[in-house]
Amino acid sequence: FIEGTRRIKENLPHCHVSGGVSNVSFSFRGNNAVREAMHSVFLYHAIKAGMDMGIVNAGQLAIYEDIPTELRDAVEDVILNRRDDATERLLDVAEQFKGEGGKKKVEDLSWREVPVKDRLRHALVNGITAFIEEDTEEARQEAERPLHVIEGPLMDGMNVVGDLFGAGKMFLPQVVKSARVMKQAVAYLMPYMEKEKEELGITEDSSNGTILMATVKGDVHDIGKNIVGVVLQCNNYKVIDLGVMVPAAKILETAKEEKVDIIGLSGLITPSLDEMCHVAAEMERQDFSVPLLIGGATTSRVHTAVKIHPNYDKGQAVYVPDASRAVGVANSLLSDTQADQYKTGIAEEYSQMAEAHARGQSKGERLSLADARANHFAIDFAEYVPPKPTFLGLKTIDDVSLEDLVPYIDWTPFFATWEMKGSYPRILTDDKMGEAAT
Repeated sequence: FIEGTRRIKENLPHCHVSGGVSNVSFSFRGNNAVREAMHSVFLYHAIKAGMDMGIVNAGQLAIYEDIPTELRDAVEDVILNRRDDATERLLDVAEQFKGEGGKKKVEDLSWREVPVKDRLRHALVNGITAFIEEDTEEARQEAERPLHVIEGPLMDGMNVVGDLFGAGKMFLPQVVKSARVMKQAVAYLMPYMEKEKEELGITEDSSNGTILMATVKGDVHDIGKNIVGVVLQCNNYKVIDLGVMVPAAKILETAKEEKVDIIGLSGLITPSLDEMCHVAAEMERQDFSVPLLIGGATTSRVHTAVKIHPNYDKGQAVYVPDASRAVGVANSLLSDTQADQYKTGIAEEYSQMAEAHARGQSKGERLSLADARANHFAIDFAEYVPPKPTFLGLKTIDDVSLEDLVPYIDWTPFFATWEMKGSYPRILTDDKMGEAAT
């Protein structure tokens, strides 16, 4: 199935592929641990190969990275047909995970013993709401402001969820469960943040600006947008939230009526990317000039630069990677002294990225098999005399010190190993990762 899906996508790129995932594990009915592991492993590899939809009980999906290594390896041996004895090995391993009939499964609460920031991350990744308000309150007591709980441990947890989802190790139903946990935590903090605004005398009349936010047409996911909205409101911005599945016409009509300073678009699924491009084009057509913020799990800086930014010449589209950056971006875009310089810098950066992407695409063009064979390198080995190397065997270079080599070392792969994306040496001064990288 997995290899068939890959070939279908290579040869019929517009064809969609679905599959009955639970059928894979039917022979292990009664052993939920093994079934969930098989579902997650199958989805992980099938989605990478191009599968568009899987039919499976969303409540029976283990997080790929949380599957015990021994079980995951045994399941992958079967799913990927890597060993002749894969079936026997999985049967042996499955016995270790088989529940004892009639006995209630004991809930593992060992994670409750770790510090509160780690408990919040565990709850978010695993979609556990049972203790979220209790842990959120404990984090609030330790924080200087309620907002710091959102910007700190809660955002850290959601970033882990985002990384796992982006790597194909968590799936959309699990992300939705994580979002519900986040939503409950934010809801718990809201009264405290509203009280803080009252005490500081912050009102809509004294706001830093008005920002309209919406999840674009075709997308029902809003947890990221909601978090960004909360963070902006707590930093004295008036936020108009239109909700989810919002058509371009509604977004732009409301933006005109409310005379907003910024429009923010959010989306989680791939089709949202095309809808964002459409909204940007409509803003251009209707002579908008306000900044356009782009965010969501499927969005990226490159997509914004290549697809969205060129559609909106009259204004500026800006990619916002997460809620923690939203306030800084909004402040820069609406600053009386910094806005022009900031927009110019973004425009230049995106133009360079678009040009680099175009060069990469042109380099990616391939000849047909017949043309490639006709263009083979012709050499007459009968007449060829290979050049004689300057030396044979080992050669020791002992007149160059390690200190002399250090300036020539590219540390980019080193940082990538630690999942810190960025090129050396720019990563050392990066706003988000600079301190850790240094």
